[in-house]
Amino acid sequence: MATNETSNHPAHCDVTVQLSDCGRQDAHAVFASLDRVFAACDPVDPGETHTGGAEPTVWMATFDSGSARGEGETGGEPPALGTRVNALLTGDAHAVDEVEKALARIFEVHSTESVSGEHEREARLQLGPR
Repeated sequence: MATNETSNHPAHCDVTVQLSDCGRQDAHAVFASLDRVFAACDPVDPGETHTGGAEPTVWMATFDSGSARGEGETGGEPPALGTRVNALLTGDAHAVDEVEKALARIFEVHSTESVSGEHEREARLQLGPR
């Protein structure tokens, strides 16, 4: 059975979502949408203000796929994205599938690559506005 010993997250936090090639507002839109579906294991708000210096190149949050709140209710209008966002999902294969399905209900999703291991799966997606 896979453990989460190499991470600071509890074992139930089973899917890490990394976003790249996007700004703060797009990262906020994606993470806030996922937080309405699954419990986040980290603070998911990248913050509304920028304090100077370079923006991060990768935004990251971890979600508990076992904490689904209904059938993916996202609450209202689909979030607007300013650009296509690259997402990397890693974790338990079933958990990654659940998060990928939730993203597909919220955004236009194009799968660019999927790699499966013995217990884990990595999925590379490109998210766009609906």
